[in-house]
Amino acid sequence: MKRKKKWIKFRHKIIRNIAYAILYPYVRIKYGAKIEKFREKTKRPYLIAFNHQTAADQFIVGSAFRGAVYYVASEDLLTNGFISRLLAWAVAPIPIKKQATDVGAVLNCKRVAREGGTIALSPEGNRTYSGQTGHIKPAIVGLIRTLKLPLVLYRIEGGYGVHPRWSDSIRKGRMRGYVSRVVEVEEYQKMSDEQLLALVQKELYVDESKNTDVFKGKNLAQYLERAMYVCPDCGLTVFESTGDTIACTKCKKTAKYLPSGRLDGFAFESVAAWYNYQCEFINGLNLDELADEPIYEDNGLRISKVQPYKRKTHLDKNGQAKLYKDRVLLTIAGEEKTLTFDEIDVAAVLGRNKLNLYHGGNVYQIKGNARFNALKYVNFCYRYKNKGKEGDDGKFLGI
Repeated sequence: MKRKKKWIKFRHKIIRNIAYAILYPYVRIKYGAKIEKFREKTKRPYLIAFNHQTAADQFIVGSAFRGAVYYVASEDLLTNGFISRLLAWAVAPIPIKKQATDVGAVLNCKRVAREGGTIALSPEGNRTYSGQTGHIKPAIVGLIRTLKLPLVLYRIEGGYGVHPRWSDSIRKGRMRGYVSRVVEVEEYQKMSDEQLLALVQKELYVDESKNTDVFKGKNLAQYLERAMYVCPDCGLTVFESTGDTIACTKCKKTAKYLPSGRLDGFAFESVAAWYNYQCEFINGLNLDELADEPIYEDNGLRISKVQPYKRKTHLDKNGQAKLYKDRVLLTIAGEEKTLTFDEIDVAAVLGRNKLNLYHGGNVYQIKGNARFNALKYVNFCYRYKNKGKEGDDGKFLGI
């Protein structure tokens, strides 16, 4: 029987040390990050769980710990040809399908743990759009118990103010990364699943709308329409941002995004309050009462078919997507393809505004212009799937 090659390589530690000698000062200066080192005398592997605020979170986490850290990361990272192969060779991320139950990812985590490696992941599976820590799936409890590693809960604060997910610009401000708590195996083995999940949620929860710091920069509201599509005055709409302001294209209501992160001009003081209202609005929609007409239409889309963990095949550089109450209609190279929400296994946003639709054995990736809002497709898909569900399961909108 052929033995599997080891996941952990000696080169990973060398590459980590070289990379962080460069990235540590960069992140500290560019993001204003204060990174508190995790100092423990014993050398042992951990499972690190962190809340996800910026694109630099993995560098912040990695700078706090000695040795190589193996990150659970979106499988999209491994579909970019040579760059992906180089990344896999250099740091060996553990790929996982976005917002999906991925048995292969769990097995790979077990493999790394058996080899003595430290694993890091964000239980949210997404960067926050609002500044509040997002939905944490109960499945994290099963992974913690399976790996049997000491659990390190790592909290990142201020990152949303420095670099909101919907923005291209990094603002001048302060952020902090630190270990909130270490939970030994013996300790969490005595907890019920509910208690352990509640502990993870509590220790990783951050609400940046309560942050009193100032984050200075230009074009502070630019591309906020990537996250927002519900107007407090007229409901479902399209927004356009310019500089520090964002406006509804229907009723022309405007709001200004201030360096404090507050909104001036809307009924909401923060993006978090507005985002929560948007989620409540979508959860309150009676889809059966909506007309069978497109709710939204996006044009000029780059549509690709993704072969997970391997490559992307570009299908159309000028495609179209129409969002209905129960399906997405794609036009690819002049041909229409209907993806019903019943047939879509997972809908997910990658990065700032890429949309992945997992449909049967295919993965369609949709990328629009800078103002494209991928989130609405995910939200409507999960609103449809959640019909009849109660509690948190009935409110989860995919992010």
